[in-house]
Amino acid sequence: MTKISAKIIADSLFNGVRLTSIQLEYHRFILPALNTHRVFSRSTASCRAIPTAKLIERVRTDAAMPVFWGKNQSGMVADNALSDDAVVQCEAIWQETALFCAQQAERLHAIGLHKQTANRLIEPFLWASTIITATEWDNFFNLRLAHDAQPEIRELAEAMMHAMDTSIPVKRSYHLPYITEEVGSFEEYLFYAPISAARCARVSYLNHDQTQPDIQSDLALAERLIAANHQSPQEHQAWGATLPLMVHQESNERFFGNMRGWVQYRKYLENQHAIS
Repeated sequence: MTKISAKIIADSLFNGVRLTSIQLEYHRFILPALNTHRVFSRSTASCRAIPTAKLIERVRTDAAMPVFWGKNQSGMVADNALSDDAVVQCEAIWQETALFCAQQAERLHAIGLHKQTANRLIEPFLWASTIITATEWDNFFNLRLAHDAQPEIRELAEAMMHAMDTSIPVKRSYHLPYITEEVGSFEEYLFYAPISAARCARVSYLNHDQTQPDIQSDLALAERLIAANHQSPQEHQAWGATLPLMVHQESNERFFGNMRGWVQYRKYLENQHAIS
């Protein structure tokens, strides 16, 4: 069974600034809350890209269930849990609803409806896979570890904090999630950055079918992403800011994006004419 989890994918330190990429598994129904944190670069496995039959099977065998069944009261926060008997009833109704929605999605799929629409029926019962890259985390943890946070996102924040607290960042100049090769030059960084972006787009080192990745296929995917102006996967790669024009980040904000002390690959692509 899937559980809320957080796994460090890349953890880098340059000039005292830590840049971390972390892969998450969590309830998809808290994705909108996670997306409110604008200092995060994030890529999430898309329901539009995964076959309906595969998602239906996931719901039938591993539906995402709330971690806390709170008693109704005024306000946004449930302070007290329901009785054990009430929790059993809630779990049964939730599971019954998940199976019904899976059945209805299957009917739509059989008619020939595209997965980008049919899959929407079962989203509340799915797990989400996301990679987040950031240098700034304090606001997120202050908000999401608080008592009044949604229980599922609080548990996710706890897992993220534990992962970061137990990870030792590597001192290096180049940050490339899902790249295991040693990168020692800017030329090598530019070669591997699009490969990293392709893997960030699918939130995995492996292909969707769990086979080993092929560099040429990853490069082809990266080209398609750029051609389609799908830029968020290029926000996870960065190099330490050492160029003279970046001595003062405030006057060169266009190179850093939502990062501090690191030049974001997306911003490099957008402004490379100003770096040469």
